[in-house]
Amino acid sequence: MEKIILTVEGMSCGHCEIAVQDAVRQLPGIKKVKARRRRKEAMVEYDPAAVSTEQIAKAINDTGYQVV
Repeated sequence: MEKIILTVEGMSCGHCEIAVQDAVRQLPGIKKVKARRRRKEAMVEYDPAAVSTEQIAKAINDTGYQVV
């Protein structure tokens, strides 16, 4: 397992955090995800053999938020 912290722009409420977390959880190989709007970040623990950081970022971007 690896851990990555992504900077995410556009989260402004608890619903935003949940939307980001739900989008990432749907990917294969995700062990844990925690989005924090105040820190503008998402921490993800994942299996790099099952999912790439690009796929994780795309899942977040597809929900309407921006990984920078």
